Amino acid sequence: MADTFRITLAQLNPVVGDIRANAEQARAAWAAGRDAGAGLVALTEMFITGYQIQDLVRKRAFVADAMAAIDRLAADCADGPALAIGGPFLNGNRLYNGYHVCAGGKVVARVLKHKLPNTDVFDEVRFYTPGEIHGPVRIGPLRIGMPVCEDAWSPDVAEAQAESGAEVLLVPNGSPYHRDKHDERLGHMVARVVETGLPLIYLNMVGGQDDQVFDGGSFGLNPGGKLAFQMPDFVAETRHVDLTRGEDGWRIADGAVSPRPGSLEQDYHAMCLGLSDYLRKSGFSKVVLGLSGGIDSAIVAAIAADALGPDNVRCVMLPSRYTSQASLDDAAGVARALGTKLDTLPITGPVEAVTDTLAPLFDGLAPDLTEENMQSRLRGVLLMALSNKFGEMLLTTGNKSEVAVGYSTIYGDMAGGYNPIKDLYKTRVFDICRWRNANHRDWMQAPAGAVIPPQIITKPPTAELREDQKDEDSLPPYPVLDRILTMLVDEDASVAEVAATGIDRATVEKIEHLVYISEYKRYQAAPGARLSKRSFWLDRRYPIVNRWRDRT
Repeated sequence: MADTFRITLAQLNPVVGDIRANAEQARAAWAAGRDAGAGLVALTEMFITGYQIQDLVRKRAFVADAMAAIDRLAADCADGPALAIGGPFLNGNRLYNGYHVCAGGKVVARVLKHKLPNTDVFDEVRFYTPGEIHGPVRIGPLRIGMPVCEDAWSPDVAEAQAESGAEVLLVPNGSPYHRDKHDERLGHMVARVVETGLPLIYLNMVGGQDDQVFDGGSFGLNPGGKLAFQMPDFVAETRHVDLTRGEDGWRIADGAVSPRPGSLEQDYHAMCLGLSDYLRKSGFSKVVLGLSGGIDSAIVAAIAADALGPDNVRCVMLPSRYTSQASLDDAAGVARALGTKLDTLPITGPVEAVTDTLAPLFDGLAPDLTEENMQSRLRGVLLMALSNKFGEMLLTTGNKSEVAVGYSTIYGDMAGGYNPIKDLYKTRVFDICRWRNANHRDWMQAPAGAVIPPQIITKPPTAELREDQKDEDSLPPYPVLDRILTMLVDEDASVAEVAATGIDRATVEKIEHLVYISEYKRYQAAPGARLSKRSFWLDRRYPIVNRWRDRT
């Protein structure tokens, strides 16, 4: 019997619904594995369709198309290594999340996902039938257990496969990013290795899909939990991994261990990849954004320039009578440092025209938030005009703190197709800016150095919609606000629990009220990269009309 076995791992980036292109990626990976002498080429969960496909999987024609594509792959890849690929499987009226093993021109095994996640961004119970626990699949000299994603997050599936003769575990995943999730995955996989005594290969997809970013980071563990190899985060890669059999059974040969980025770099790379894939997969290549001279639009410009290249980013300054010369200078400094275009479109004339038009109806009424929001909405009109005329997707620039309490103007600065910092609290925006100024990576397309002028980071935040306006005129300081929001939104804490940390209860109640009454805005907001375990959209689903308030 052979004492070595090679598996080619395809940590790749599929496109939801592009079954033909996904199949071509699979063929290319299979060819690379064949040329390298692999016995198995493995792709990720639901690779043939992309992931997540949500209600698209309810269309029988879509499922039939995906299953037919897998059958064609099996036929095309008959002469060479086995191919394992994720995709839906319809058996009668029962739909499964399947992992299909192809060899000799046909599908020789289907491992049907047993545990269906129904938390966070996952609704798999809504779509799929749980499969029976599948025994190991023999490929060449190896019996391989294949717990699909969630199946490996608890002991029973892996243990059953080990008890029925598995010699190694291969875990195909579509596991989306949230901050520091790699450590969580690693902990669960180490537990499976310790419980079964088997080596384990964790294979994850990479790429952005709507609000979710899949971060790759595939790895291998030998018995005892020793890391054998680590693939890069957020980067597509095909890697050949060798297993050797000794007196103690099969072991993964040591391979390259890619360095693990820190938390700030993880978030930044996720935002860049989420943006670039959202555009590429939607058919866009360029963006436009309003550059105010403030910190939020500055970091969005940096993300866009790093993700797409400075030549594909148009920044627009839209000054009003309240815009300071410092803001004009700071916006110009950002565009100059990043190397992006910078256009200037004053809104003084449009504001005066709309004010004159509304004057007969507003006669005798004092100026208020209406006039402030009008400025933001006129900026949105101009930016959308540029987006339409030049085919550039408009980026919005509201951070999670503003999105949470409704301090982004609907149909104004919320106008646009994508918001890279939607899940980034304001205090973390500051941290990310400092990190980017101090760090540069090969995948970044914008220049190195302090691309965000230091004075943008240090000056008091303001929307500049009236004289001497500051954000803290109507909100607590951002460190306090973000602590309240983290507890109320991310941790589902009560008002009393937040107040018990020393924050004034009336302030907490005010913020809770703002969060609830802003729900309708978030229903209409652009998508943005999910960075936390409690992002706005699939992670947190609240009614728009809601009169309950926590007053216990």
